Amino acid sequence: MTDDLTEGLPERAAPVTPADAADAARLVSFGLQPKLLPARDAEYGELLRRYREDPAFARLADAVATGLGLVVLEVSPRAGMAVTAAEDSVFAVRMGDYARRTATDSADRFLHGLAHLAVAAMAFPRPADLADDGYIGRLTVNGVDAFVRQACRRIEERAEEQGDNTDPASDAPGLEAAWRVYARRTSTGATKDARRLAGSTTGIVAKAVAFLTDSGFLQRTGDDAGGSYRTTARYQLQVRDMAGSAAMAELLELGVVPVSDGSATLLPPDDGDDLDLVADAGLPFHA
Repeated sequence: MTDDLTEGLPERAAPVTPADAADAARLVSFGLQPKLLPARDAEYGELLRRYREDPAFARLADAVATGLGLVVLEVSPRAGMAVTAAEDSVFAVRMGDYARRTATDSADRFLHGLAHLAVAAMAFPRPADLADDGYIGRLTVNGVDAFVRQACRRIEERAEEQGDNTDPASDAPGLEAAWRVYARRTSTGATKDARRLAGSTTGIVAKAVAFLTDSGFLQRTGDDAGGSYRTTARYQLQVRDMAGSAAMAELLELGVVPVSDGSATLLPPDDGDDLDLVADAGLPFHA
């Protein structure tokens, strides 16, 4: 009689055990180690397989991530459990904190944000690049610096054509001031022992790519042109998540033409392009 009454009803989900919660938290902890790949760790690979095959476990792992202020971007063999920090997460990295690690000049905060924005734009200059899981972006430190300087010149030309003030205070807020501060800053400079100055623009770009490499977003491929790098699946997911930002869109509208060695040239934008840039933008940081 009991079988007749329960026939056709959905099976009751198995209760979540402490072991399940521990496994879910363990998977999230693997996701917080961006250089670790599932193919290189048997436990990580097994938990990843469980996530993809067991919806209840996947929901539990997602809940753990949410509770830690993390956003799950993708769970796959190529990227592992790729997560990014929400703005209120304890794991969030803020541009002000990042910049203070390298300089005391408040204007440098904007330059570091601009460097990260330029790296992202050069790595994935077209929407198709972000949509293609197999796409690998390539860039160099000197290529990023040259790209930003060309963009600075283009923005200055447009400002002069429109009769705008081309010499704002160096500490004015917003990325427009950052472009102009960047253009005035020495590209390389050197210490007495020929080391690159940390406050030079190539020094700032080098700091940005070193941070991205340490974070598992880039991989160093050589020493050419100040250091050459290739993108990882995690960086593609990160930039894809941030690609809707106004600053990213404005930078791409300047007309980046990528080439395989990581350098870049600019094409003039259409006359209708709007080159106003938003303030405090920087990847992969929160303002």
